Amino acid sequence: MSVHLYDSLRREIVEFEPIRPGEASIYVCGPTVQGAPHLGHLRSRVNFDVLRRWLEYSGLTVTLVSNVTDIDDKILAKAADAGHEWWAHAYRYEQAFGAAFRSLGVPATYEPRATGHVPEMIELIAELIERGHAYRVEGTADVYFDVASWPAYGELTGQRADELEPAEGDDPRGKHDPRDFALWKSHKASEPETASWPSPWGRGRPGWHIECSAMAGKYLGDTFDIHGGGLDLRFPHHENELAQSRAAGRGFARYWLHNAWVTMAGEKMSKSLGNTADVAAAVATHGGRAVRLWLAGPHYRSAIELSEDALAEAAAQLARIDSFLERSDASASAPAGEGTWVAYASEDDVLSPEFVAAMDNDLGTPTALAVLFGRVRDGNRALERGDAAEVTRIRLEVRLMLDVFGLEPSRPEWAGIAGSGDDLTPVVDGLVGALLEQRAQARARKDWPAADAIRDTLKQLGLKVEDTPNGPRWSLEA
Repeated sequence: MSVHLYDSLRREIVEFEPIRPGEASIYVCGPTVQGAPHLGHLRSRVNFDVLRRWLEYSGLTVTLVSNVTDIDDKILAKAADAGHEWWAHAYRYEQAFGAAFRSLGVPATYEPRATGHVPEMIELIAELIERGHAYRVEGTADVYFDVASWPAYGELTGQRADELEPAEGDDPRGKHDPRDFALWKSHKASEPETASWPSPWGRGRPGWHIECSAMAGKYLGDTFDIHGGGLDLRFPHHENELAQSRAAGRGFARYWLHNAWVTMAGEKMSKSLGNTADVAAAVATHGGRAVRLWLAGPHYRSAIELSEDALAEAAAQLARIDSFLERSDASASAPAGEGTWVAYASEDDVLSPEFVAAMDNDLGTPTALAVLFGRVRDGNRALERGDAAEVTRIRLEVRLMLDVFGLEPSRPEWAGIAGSGDDLTPVVDGLVGALLEQRAQARARKDWPAADAIRDTLKQLGLKVEDTPNGPRWSLEA
């Protein structure tokens, strides 16, 4: 292996060496399905999908796990505000996220739900209590991780435990230390009975951090290769995951990677700030491949500023690439698509050394894309010269580079988008449904400008919204 990555734990670029020869395991923190997805959520999955593809090109078989957090304080609160069952609320937005992921072609090997792995969480908590790293608050079912019992706490982010702020969102009563964080939360009378499970400490539900540790261990083993996620998860989420997993005697992740944010007006995109960008509108306007190119093009550790101009430029770049592929398919000496589906490892002599070097250097996607665009220019010149053999060679290289980025247009994930539209129906339903839910929430809080803006966006996309006694319905305008 010659792939080098920036390891957040070591705070330097290191050569990636997998635990098992020929295999690599990746765990990416997935969404908390409290609301509709925005483009900031999608960046992490796109970046780590490119990593997965590059490791596969490098000869590894990759298992990528990305969880779904479907039980959480925010889910319970938002479901109650909307008058929905919490599990129905979570499932609706899980479907919306699934549609968004499909629209950008970012599959995972497994996507486990937190609610399906409560026994594994209880087992891990019991191990921590037995080892003296967690305690139950007397008279309650609350269980906390004992930060003071783990001297290495803070190693991921380089912080000292005595300088850290108290954990947010927990009941401070009964804690040994304000920094201790919840592993298990007592069931509250104000919460639905269905949002709790029996445990040795009493009825309750898991804390957020324990979920990922348990699910990563379930699917990837006690020690696995790479843990990834957004930069905002480094603390406290990933710091807590690392501490509780190591304290339980598990090696956990050997490398930690974090992607930077998508920003609007210089601020991180987030629901709390209200500066979200709808995935449905972006995909419908520019196409899923163009949105993916926009997210994958900048270096994963660099922030991306969202703008319509940037998305439009990505669409224009993709159009120039596709134009070359269409012309080369028609004139090359080999049949269209030949070589596209051959094994990566047998084609490593096709990709230029500059592209390989860029991707091996901490996924240098900006330089790699520059190489790709340069090869497209070379291919267009070869077309003008009538050099069919050169066109064939360049076409194959371009297709392989696109495949590394997840943009190869003849891949099955893009076939439905290019076809009749029938295969795209579930994706459209999910994304438009998420927009309509946002509009309903805006109307409920009497935010008429926001509700009208969403309606106008749908209208511009050729969709008609009709408010009925049974809720909004949408259809394609004639």
